[in-house]
Amino acid sequence: MAKLFLVPTPVGNLGDITMRALDTLRSADMILAEDTRTSGILLKHYDIHVPMASHHKFNEHQSVDGIVSRIAAGQTVALISDAGTPGISDPGFLLVRECIRHGIDVECLPGATALIPALVDSGLPCERFTFEGFLPQKKGRMTRLQQLAGEERTMIFYESPFRLVKTLGQFAETFGQDRRCSVTREISKMHEETVRGTLAELAAHFTATPPKGEIVIVVEGGRQDNKDKEKNKTSKQGKETES
Repeated sequence: MAKLFLVPTPVGNLGDITMRALDTLRSADMILAEDTRTSGILLKHYDIHVPMASHHKFNEHQSVDGIVSRIAAGQTVALISDAGTPGISDPGFLLVRECIRHGIDVECLPGATALIPALVDSGLPCERFTFEGFLPQKKGRMTRLQQLAGEERTMIFYESPFRLVKTLGQFAETFGQDRRCSVTREISKMHEETVRGTLAELAAHFTATPPKGEIVIVVEGGRQDNKDKEKNKTSKQGKETES
């Protein structure tokens, strides 16, 4: 049956792909890739020889109608991004929306994404969280940060290694220097690393040690921070009263 499949691909280690994802890619009539050169490495590794076409943020508005027409005519199309799940800070939403609008079946396979491992590895509460992805680089950036100043849930951000120190500094100014945070980079790769501490500590650390690779920042929610401070304050007052 003609369908659009969204297929997660490894964020680092090629072995993280699922058997179902490989079967889906092999059986597709066409694979849409964010970068055919990057995805070509994955497909070659698993001996997959399905025709590929580029589908990225610079051409998706022009190509979406043609892709929808191909699926409607009976083809099965698989969409992949350079790493992780399509549609999560990567192209995918526009094509999914148009397929649904035309009554075409859409199925997203479960699989790799960078935000969940970084969240769980952070040591911060993960039962409730908000994923912010990449913040606006210029216009609207500080407005969004001010809106998040009262956010009570754990917050997750993607960031470039070249902007990490600046971003941590902005977080410290907006959320407070003592707010707990973790920075995870190169998830599932050889040099994977998670650094934990306050925003001020991490800003200092990465100023002295410039980071490389893909970055996920996890920041403690506001109410969690305030509760800890209030608890410590109450405990301190209680000890002073006893003495």
